[in-house]
Amino acid sequence: MRITGDHTALAIEGRLDVRTAADARSRLHQAVDGGRGDLVLDLGRLEFWDATGLGVIMGTHRRAGRIGRRLVLRSVPAQLQRLLVATKLHRILAVDGGIPEVQVL
Repeated sequence: MRITGDHTALAIEGRLDVRTAADARSRLHQAVDGGRGDLVLDLGRLEFWDATGLGVIMGTHRRAGRIGRRLVLRSVPAQLQRLLVATKLHRILAVDGGIPEVQVL
């Protein structure tokens, strides 16, 4: 897993799973704590994620909200979009461009 960017925009590349969660959480929380306004998280190069990785995203969302920021997901892979719809997390998380609910089918 590789995370690039700063306190306003980050991109995750590779895997976001149980093995990479601690490093990802640390990097994302530093970005949240170090900035203002929206934090854009580009997932366009995310190859794999598991429940732990999704938990890292949700934890970052909650942390951002507590300090008046908003986590915005960008370039969400289609499979992850379907998961967000199935779990109704697309109603909680800000997704650039939105996610149509019909993608569950």
